[in-house]
Amino acid sequence: MEQKAPTREEALAILHQYNENDSLRKHAYAVEGVMRYIARKRGEDENKWGIIGLIHDLDYEKFPDRHCSKTGEILAEHHWPEEYIRAAVSHGWGICSSVEPQTALEKVLYAIDELTGLVVTTALVRPSKSVLDVTGKSVKNKWKDKRFAAGVDRAVIEKGAERLGVGLEELIEDTIKGMQEVAEAIGLKGSQT
Repeated sequence: MEQKAPTREEALAILHQYNENDSLRKHAYAVEGVMRYIARKRGEDENKWGIIGLIHDLDYEKFPDRHCSKTGEILAEHHWPEEYIRAAVSHGWGICSSVEPQTALEKVLYAIDELTGLVVTTALVRPSKSVLDVTGKSVKNKWKDKRFAAGVDRAVIEKGAERLGVGLEELIEDTIKGMQEVAEAIGLKGSQT
């Protein structure tokens, strides 16, 4: 069967089919938002980057012990293009996948996946509970406290930034801006007006 590029609607349907947990869905929307922002900034295919961001954790809720490999199987069963499958699987490189990020898209996904969690946690401790007033400086300040968002693997983020050839500050700023664009969808619009 011919592999055609999936639409966002198709990606959303498959995401919702495999993920009922609201926080996992919001994480997917956050990663999608950042991928779209960075794709635009780099002059890349925003739709492709966003869709891959949306489905990158497709298997996490139902198959946590087979994370990444099960995503590859599910997407192959749905006849997704190999490029999309490989990119989704590569975000778990060195953790639950042996597929090393090679393309710019894959490297960005690898670098920002964990970082979105740190930005979310930073937003949630603000009085506004909003990503709209999170700054790069506030994230960097929280970065230093290893007990803050302790589940966020900062080494993965640093390795991702290095592989991309961008500074950590730029990566943080881009991640914040991408998440600000989807603040309402990820439940972090807060009390901002």
